[in-house]
Amino acid sequence: MELRHLRYFVAVAAEGNVTRAAESLGIGQPPLSQQIKSLERELGVQLFRRTAHGVNLTDAGNAFLIEAKLVLADAERAIYVARRADRGETGRLRLGFTGSAAFNPVVPTTIHRFQRAYPEVELTLEEANTPVLLRGLLDGQLDAVFLRPGGEQPEGIGLHRFPDEPMKIVLPSSHPLAAEKRLPLAALRNENFVLVPGPAGIALYDEIVRACGKVGFSPKLTQSAPQIASVVSLVAAGLGVSIVPAAITQVRMKGVRYLDVQGSALRARLALAWRLEDDSPALRNLKAFV
Repeated sequence: MELRHLRYFVAVAAEGNVTRAAESLGIGQPPLSQQIKSLERELGVQLFRRTAHGVNLTDAGNAFLIEAKLVLADAERAIYVARRADRGETGRLRLGFTGSAAFNPVVPTTIHRFQRAYPEVELTLEEANTPVLLRGLLDGQLDAVFLRPGGEQPEGIGLHRFPDEPMKIVLPSSHPLAAEKRLPLAALRNENFVLVPGPAGIALYDEIVRACGKVGFSPKLTQSAPQIASVVSLVAAGLGVSIVPAAITQVRMKGVRYLDVQGSALRARLALAWRLEDDSPALRNLKAFV
């Protein structure tokens, strides 16, 4: 028994006439009659009682009609669900991001627009540092991650780079240079720095150290911060100065001043990364947004 047999049966039952049913189905009357007889033989029951003007359902036919309609409805729903999944309208997307990336408008904007466009996709979010995010991506625990890319791109990872973000100097508001609008990096030569070293902030840390090295000094790290958002608090406490992505200036905290970096190409990189082998529809739709 195939779905077409059920469709033929339901059409004949609805029309009460094999000829009219054949016309509505777009097939010949003799083949349709043969299909109905074949279905009755397979079931071992008579579904229709033939009359001079057409056909009437038997008791068995009435019972079978109820179930046949349910089966056809379930089949249509299965097709609908499969097509929605193939379009990425349902399913799951596990998305990671670094603490500093979350402040860049592209990240919350992309997430918000994606959720609005695909409300039935189950979206889970995880914040971690770049090495942890990459490990989760390669292990298949995450589907895509917003991160600060370093110099080398891991094998098997696709990367979409966003426009580089300028960096800002952040000083305690009591600092003698806090009244300035911009400063060259060299002006921080003798300052104590608050930075996020090691795996938690390796990409930004390396960029800052490299830029300072180009103007003749190595930043003196006197206070480590666990994450980029903590840097501003520690600077406000007078523990040193720092350099942060411009998006961090959204953290409006009493006791700090943000200054432009004068005459420097210092930039923070941001990218969306995914596994090249992953062709899931939900991921495909996310990449379309970015």
